[in-house]
Amino acid sequence: MNYPESVDYLYALGNEIRTAKLGLERMVLLSEAMKHPERKFRVVHVAGTNGKGSTSAMIAAGLQAAGNRVGLFTSPHLVEPTERIVIDGRAVTAPEFSEAFDAVRRVADRMMEAGTLDAHPTYFETVTLMAFWWFAKQEVDWAVIEVGLGGRLDATNIVTPQLCVITPVDYDHEAWLGKSLDAIAFEKAGILKAGVPAVMAPQRPVARDVIVKRAESVFAPVLDSAAWPVAELEIGAHGSRFVIAGLRIDCPLAGEHQVDNARTAAAALNALNVTPEQIRAGIAAARWPGRLEMVSESPEIWLDGAHNPSGARALAAYIARFHAGRRVGLIFGAMRDKSVEEIAGVLFPLADELILTAPNQTRALRAEAILGMEPHGNVRIAADVRAALAMERRCDVLFLAGSLYLVGEARAILVQW
Repeated sequence: MNYPESVDYLYALGNEIRTAKLGLERMVLLSEAMKHPERKFRVVHVAGTNGKGSTSAMIAAGLQAAGNRVGLFTSPHLVEPTERIVIDGRAVTAPEFSEAFDAVRRVADRMMEAGTLDAHPTYFETVTLMAFWWFAKQEVDWAVIEVGLGGRLDATNIVTPQLCVITPVDYDHEAWLGKSLDAIAFEKAGILKAGVPAVMAPQRPVARDVIVKRAESVFAPVLDSAAWPVAELEIGAHGSRFVIAGLRIDCPLAGEHQVDNARTAAAALNALNVTPEQIRAGIAAARWPGRLEMVSESPEIWLDGAHNPSGARALAAYIARFHAGRRVGLIFGAMRDKSVEEIAGVLFPLADELILTAPNQTRALRAEAILGMEPHGNVRIAADVRAALAMERRCDVLFLAGSLYLVGEARAILVQW
């Protein structure tokens, strides 16, 4: 299949969240039939609620700075599915994506015909196997693998990593992972493996207790990155500088929350025997689009997912710190299965102008349904992201937030990808 056909086939499998089948049986069967591509490189496995992607990107950049050939697998994509599979900072091309897709599809079709597979792998299972196959084919030294949903039963959890990383755990995807923080932490901690060292970001006490208990049960040594105090912290609108363990870090990712993500990435890289200078160079070179990313200076436009309450609080803190006294515009759209009312309660009071819209997704919440969630004196509705961006505004700075799907659509319009 060519690239458009591959993408259409994947989308025909259904939305990757709505069709998620938590469980490893199909992945185990398929990886075995494909001769276990996930065993042909060393792995850093990253789970958590917030900061997974940013932390993964910084770890991958650090490993690359150390002279390694490094794969990076993340989700979701913003504009094109090719973004999910990256080697040394370059996303696969459309033909490469199709080649990997065909490799997985041939095996799956053969197994289904033989009756050894009960159903076609899901969207996420397929793309995960594609990444494993491509990384093996390209002979990467390391792959940084971000969990898709949860951890314990996530499709990525067939790997045997050299290091596990757990970023901050918070409320998200409660319908799949559980309603309580300890239940969610239990799922995230499910990536921990017997004897495999782990690094965890600073956590809420409940989540930390669950992670430590799981680590103890499998005899996995765990380092809390909070043990590395942050000193000489300078935070600007476009990044931060600070010192940890005697190492000065220049983090190019905006937001105070990225300090903890960079600290966790540095602790992970240190555990992998990456030198201090390589850690510093890698983190300084890291990029993570669509997360507090300024995509236009005039007019000033920022993109941020902020798709769960903790992400919304991080964005709100950023706006309050760096844009106080400015007239703030907000284009907001969200998915139905998110805590939209809570997110709205955090973000809407900061907006002088509010435009509600909906991403072009079946899971999207209608803009009209958001109207009554948080009262606002200056609110308009737009049919889609393009229409929202075209509306006349009188703000000094504009933020688009509420969903990574919304961010992806905006980025496709605003940025030459």
